[in-house]
Amino acid sequence: MKRLLYKSLISWKENINRKPLILNGARQVGKTYLLTEFAKNEYKNLAYFSLDRLTEVRDVFNKGGKIEKIIRSLSALSGIDIMPHNTLIILDEIQDCPKALESLKYFCEDAPDYHIAVAGSLLELSLHEGISFPVGKVNTLRLLPMNFEEFLLALNKDKIVEELNHGDWDLINSLSEELIDLLRQYYYVGGMPSVVLAYIKNLGLKEVRKRQKDILEDYSRDFSKHAPSNQVPRIQMVWNSIPSQLARENKKFVYGAMKKGARANDFELAIQWLIDAGLIYKINRVNSVKMPLKFYEDLSAFKLFLLDVGLMGAMVDAPASSVLVNNKIFVEYKGAFTELFVCCQLINTNIPCFYHSSNNSTIEFDFVVQLSNNVYPVEVKAEENVHSKSLKTFIDKNSDLTGIRLSMKNYINQEWVESIPLYAFIEEFNRRL
Repeated sequence: MKRLLYKSLISWKENINRKPLILNGARQVGKTYLLTEFAKNEYKNLAYFSLDRLTEVRDVFNKGGKIEKIIRSLSALSGIDIMPHNTLIILDEIQDCPKALESLKYFCEDAPDYHIAVAGSLLELSLHEGISFPVGKVNTLRLLPMNFEEFLLALNKDKIVEELNHGDWDLINSLSEELIDLLRQYYYVGGMPSVVLAYIKNLGLKEVRKRQKDILEDYSRDFSKHAPSNQVPRIQMVWNSIPSQLARENKKFVYGAMKKGARANDFELAIQWLIDAGLIYKINRVNSVKMPLKFYEDLSAFKLFLLDVGLMGAMVDAPASSVLVNNKIFVEYKGAFTELFVCCQLINTNIPCFYHSSNNSTIEFDFVVQLSNNVYPVEVKAEENVHSKSLKTFIDKNSDLTGIRLSMKNYINQEWVESIPLYAFIEEFNRRL
């Protein structure tokens, strides 16, 4: 399956100032698959080592020594002649061997001609436990679940992707019925690679849901295995509460919704653990819709989103019929799935986003984004009924701004607001960066 981050790997390989690469990302988002496919396609040789299983390889790094000796030992253990430029060394589950992570500094300084890439699902958590990070000596990339464009490519909808990127709205509008159906499919399947693979292989909707449930169980086991024991119950409470919090009219995260009398101090560590594990995204509030948005960030108010819309469907046991057939996925759940979809697409494209509300006003925007030299209040509507006074009232008072409304309606520019279809908004945002 094609991943858009592949282009970034090519750029890394071709960069004359290349440093060892760290590929971050949550468990089961496809890091190992992407790196090994990259190695097979772009290098003569691949030397792959999984540090959570290979004691001998961990011993090589723990004993230390010069990089030449380490490379010679890795060649012997793998049976691969590791040569500069034409071999990619992959160290998987790097967090299980702190000395291997530290060695990246010496690969950078003493052996820059060797290409080495490492992956770690829980690396961010390990760094909080005192693992030394080779600051300034590595390049980093982050892999997330497959976005809607990658999902379309997996379904062999390359032509549709081409049209979305081209931005001919007359043509895109003519494809709206098919695109809405494809968006429904993405809401159900989501972007976890093993789940998408089951779907494109026609293994059935039950297998899709089973694989989603298996991933959720794996994540829960990670809570018990890797989190501090005193934080595990709180992590589970935060994790389980997110779908219901997103189904509220005001989606701001409320501590008291998990436990009566709960306070920020009780759950800050649990929330940060989930963020570091790549399992949730935190979107902070801005008190003013002005540039630069970061100046107006309010760290005390935020929303939490799961990493994948398909996994949330599995968490709440959303029936396939409500997602794929009728309009319940859009009409019910108070837009939770649609807002999560928008959030995940923004995060996946590295577009910084916030939301806006004011304590003394009923005006609230689901997202606020900064694209190049402009900021846009963004209103998300789950269906074609897009009536709302908040955005019009706000733009009337701030005539220098243009609003954006994301919905199932076709593209139309009304001067004060642009209506952009949900299935095509990220390509339009990218054109404005």
